[in-house]
Amino acid sequence: MNKVILMGRLTRDPEVRYSQGENNMAIARYTLAVDRRFQKNSEQSADFISCVAFGRSAEFAEKYLKQGTKICITGRIQTGSYTNKDGVKVYTTDVVVEDQEFAESKNASQSGGGADFASSRPTPSAASGDGFMSIPDGIEDELPFQ
Repeated sequence: MNKVILMGRLTRDPEVRYSQGENNMAIARYTLAVDRRFQKNSEQSADFISCVAFGRSAEFAEKYLKQGTKICITGRIQTGSYTNKDGVKVYTTDVVVEDQEFAESKNASQSGGGADFASSRPTPSAASGDGFMSIPDGIEDELPFQ
């Protein structure tokens, strides 16, 4: 089984190109900075993982992803090689993106990350004598039913 799940931040805006030919498919390349779980000498360390997305996933990346965006991706590892212009064989390892989604809210990413999502919502008032909580003012617009 070849399955990868990563969460990290884009190191730069995705680089998007379109293939030549009749289907003209989008191809997006970006690098994810993924924090390592364990740190050495209190230093934050990260791995920089090359990712490639095709088709609609690439178009999504072009439209919505930018440097610093925190995303979660699933995909598979793909290795390859080519000979560069100097005649040296270069080996590559990429994660081919199968699914990608945002890992934080837009507000959290704009404020530098780590925002407390609950802080923007009104806090419910204390329970009334009948055991039910009263709905706080201004929350009616956020309820999924009415």
